[in-house]
Amino acid sequence: MKKQCLSNTISIILLTVGFIVIQKVAYGQSFDEDGHTHYVEHDTIVSHKLIFPSKTPDRVIANLTVDPAHSFAVNWRTNQQMDSGIVAFALATDGPEFLLRDVRKVEAVSQEFENQNSREPLVKATFHSAVVSDLQPNTTYVYRVGNGSEEDAYWSEWYQITTAHADLDAPFSFIYFGDAQNNVKSMWSRVIRNSYRQFPEVDFMLHAGDLINDRDANMEWGEWFHAGSFIHATIPSIMTPGNHEYRDGVLSSLWRPQFTLPENGPITDLKETCYAIDYQNMKLISIDAEGFDESMEARTAQVKWLDSVLRTNTKKWTTITMHYPIFSTAKGRDNKELREAFKPLMDKYDVDLVLQGHDHTYSRGYLKNEGKGLTVVKDAGTVYAVSVSGPKMYESQDREWMVRRGEYTQLFQIITVTKNTITYGAYTPIGTLYDAFELKKKKGKKKLMNKVPNTPVRLKKDFLKKE
Repeated sequence: MKKQCLSNTISIILLTVGFIVIQKVAYGQSFDEDGHTHYVEHDTIVSHKLIFPSKTPDRVIANLTVDPAHSFAVNWRTNQQMDSGIVAFALATDGPEFLLRDVRKVEAVSQEFENQNSREPLVKATFHSAVVSDLQPNTTYVYRVGNGSEEDAYWSEWYQITTAHADLDAPFSFIYFGDAQNNVKSMWSRVIRNSYRQFPEVDFMLHAGDLINDRDANMEWGEWFHAGSFIHATIPSIMTPGNHEYRDGVLSSLWRPQFTLPENGPITDLKETCYAIDYQNMKLISIDAEGFDESMEARTAQVKWLDSVLRTNTKKWTTITMHYPIFSTAKGRDNKELREAFKPLMDKYDVDLVLQGHDHTYSRGYLKNEGKGLTVVKDAGTVYAVSVSGPKMYESQDREWMVRRGEYTQLFQIITVTKNTITYGAYTPIGTLYDAFELKKKKGKKKLMNKVPNTPVRLKKDFLKKE
């Protein structure tokens, strides 16, 4: 009886301590890069789930590999009681009969991990990663992740995922997101979810950095995964790091455990941040713009590497993503060294799209802009876009290169690629088309057709009272 009472007392103490700890993190304090403080209240039970892992897999995400027609990568998290992981996969079927057929398994690479920042308790987890390969092109598969035991219930649900086409000219689409960064659970969630509702057939998602605000905050990463939920697991992603994935020149300790991205960049320090992917007839390139800013070695290596990648590129279309814009839009910002290093290569090799973030405004245009009313541009050059998907907003400055500009507007971009055309549309969370264009390419000649809708330009001064 005494032992039972002691046990109950200890349990009550542990629960009380745990509740106090969660209450402490339930009121998060975050800082933006300008030193402004933000307080966000979180539900304590939800906070616990967002921060702490269990035996059941969470934070499941698929990433593109260097061969997306025949493979995909997947990562997930459990607590440290689960020291190994398995991906089970099979050809998708119209009913549950795939369970009776050839369900194959891939063993994951599992690593124990723990981290803590000043506002959160210590979090211990096991991160699992695997590459599922030897797949058929343009084929839908089902997969789930877990610990591999047939008797054990600690599996994820079955997800569906579709590989890229082997036909290089087959159409494909992807979503491009600028910074999510702040209030991700409450305010970015509607952006990614509505993008999926409007365009559920996209082939992958591209994130242009600053996915969260504090590089090692488990709460914020938990919110990012929560906002995307099953979408992260069914539509593969690629991401380039922003300055908020770094601090003092050091990349988030959670970046590589959480994602499996190509390791074909120029140096070890840039593994899974600077890389290239061939997706059908498009070369996709991630430049680590913050790494460029922090290290002379990374700066020199990326410039030489990009020159080599573009020089040997055989794909018809070329898209580069980086966090810092080549041409800044926000007031008082300019990335001169980045522009001087990379723009000559973009011009030399006639890069088609450069997709960026960081400035928390919207702009899209090109250097050969001969007037913002011009609809058709012959012999077009590189098209530059800067966008923001989260709620943190800055004011912008009008520039000659801009065709379309916007402030205080959350956006996502749908980009569709066919044999001879790239179609681009920027949409608000309620589905309003804010900007659009088509880029046609035949025999090395490009023609840009601006299709800017009649919706008004959104500027802060026009619809928000001055503070």
